[in-house]
Amino acid sequence: MLENYLTIQWLLLIGFGLLFFFMAPISKTVSEFYSARTSDDAQAGIFVLTSSLVISWIFAKSITNAANLGMAFGMVGGLAYAVYYFSFIIAGIVIYRMRVKGGFKSIHSFLESSFGKTSVVVFSLLIGFRLFNEVWSNTMIIGSYFGAQASSSYYASILVFTGLTLAYTLKGGLRSSLLTDAIQMVFFGILIFILLGFILPQEEGLIGKFIRSGSWQLGGGINLMLVAFIQIFSYPFHDPVLTDRGFISSPKITLKSFLFAAVIGFICIAVFSWIGIYGQFQNLEGQAAVEVSKLLGIAAMLAMNFIMITSAASTLDSTFSAFSKLLVVDLGKFGKQTVRNGRLAMVLLVILGTLPVFAGPEILSATTISGTMVLGLAPVFLLWNSKAPSLSFHLSVGFGIFVGVLIATGLYPTSLIFSQGKYADLLSANLYGTIGCFILFSLPIIYQKWTKEKV
Repeated sequence: MLENYLTIQWLLLIGFGLLFFFMAPISKTVSEFYSARTSDDAQAGIFVLTSSLVISWIFAKSITNAANLGMAFGMVGGLAYAVYYFSFIIAGIVIYRMRVKGGFKSIHSFLESSFGKTSVVVFSLLIGFRLFNEVWSNTMIIGSYFGAQASSSYYASILVFTGLTLAYTLKGGLRSSLLTDAIQMVFFGILIFILLGFILPQEEGLIGKFIRSGSWQLGGGINLMLVAFIQIFSYPFHDPVLTDRGFISSPKITLKSFLFAAVIGFICIAVFSWIGIYGQFQNLEGQAAVEVSKLLGIAAMLAMNFIMITSAASTLDSTFSAFSKLLVVDLGKFGKQTVRNGRLAMVLLVILGTLPVFAGPEILSATTISGTMVLGLAPVFLLWNSKAPSLSFHLSVGFGIFVGVLIATGLYPTSLIFSQGKYADLLSANLYGTIGCFILFSLPIIYQKWTKEKV
């Protein structure tokens, strides 16, 4: 039985990759490859753009976290993680105003004209490292469904999955990504429905029990929920997968898509956390999505596996297209703006982003950028029209990175922690860190107004 299950898993993985390879369009021009324009120069519509936004953020790592938080904290944990999807509202409104009021064509054009070329380099390093991390962090989850870590089947599944996703993204760049994202979103919705179909009949009134589960206390998941509410003002701006999509359609369609994506993403994550809550009811331990699917049988395991493949692929193809645009278009550091150079940039990211998989979990955990490290982006983008000097950018972003390093290394002062329970230190760091970033961003502005001297 187990051998049949593994065989079907491999058939799903390979079949999924080949299907999207043949469905993906071929981009022949720069506008098609980097801006997702069609051959007749049409922009992405509201359905395609909304679907792409949602599914590219419902990645394998995020739905794994949603289920795990549901198992740990009940509905409170699921809602806490779902709050991150309000990031679409913040980013959508800011990008809309930047385009309509400021006339900016991209995030990088805004940064260069407002804070200078050095700010572009610093920002690009932040988002480049995020894209690098997105590769291994999602492919490792796929590998975990095919075998134990460091096993031959684990590595083989990662290489096959990454290679197939790269193949169909190479064909069309961002245009391939958007088209396949819309299809993957439909797959995701159907698979969630199927998976809940295994769970809900198990016991009468389960939905009500799911909603009432958890404890509305700081240590019961509220700490994390407050962290999410703070980070949504900075977190979305260091994700080019999200921000690139803010400039490829008309401002009005883009704003509507971002608002719809916030609602859909919030609901999807909240509902997916029910899988973890069900695991809590069954006293399961470990990775919630894996353990619950095992409990429900092979059919549920295959559905869960396909959900992970779908979500990971949607994030990975978006990551490839975002990196190629960053290197070739935004920075102009990879030769001329051609489709060929964009494809070469994707291959480069795949090589660099896959190597850490073979380094082991200790190295991987040390390279993760937390949302705390980009707190300094909040004043930069929320106050985008403040005409702040370049020093404001560097003070704010630098302080955010500093606070993030303190948390990551365990050096954050315990005397500043005002809450209790899990994520109490993270809440304190994010609250004080955000306040500090806004103060440091504002000081050069105040100094200029008082002295009338540039800094």
